[in-house]
Amino acid sequence: MKIIDLKAGASNVEVEGIITEKSEPREVITKYGKRLNVADAVLSDDSGSIAISLWEDYASSINVGDRIKVTNGYVNEFRGNPQLSPGKYGKIEILKKADNANSNSQDLSNEQQS
Repeated sequence: MKIIDLKAGASNVEVEGIITEKSEPREVITKYGKRLNVADAVLSDDSGSIAISLWEDYASSINVGDRIKVTNGYVNEFRGNPQLSPGKYGKIEILKKADNANSNSQDLSNEQQS
């Protein structure tokens, strides 16, 4: 499935892409009082991009430039925008770690100079 095809309400989603943006992980308290770490990220493929929340171990183990696969995920809407989530029963698999964590920022700065 391509990112462009993901719509709010979709379930049992399987999609691959590259993490193109990621915030620093932060701690949140759920409505059940549990403390969890989460990082906001953007997953992109050749068709588009979608927001994705990386919870707990994923928040620290997935980085910009990593190619991941989300299996059995779902799409909801957050602040009017579609957002992909692996949910409780889905999973995220790291298919390929970024070759060099700094290469993406260097590529961006080179593009801005030209």
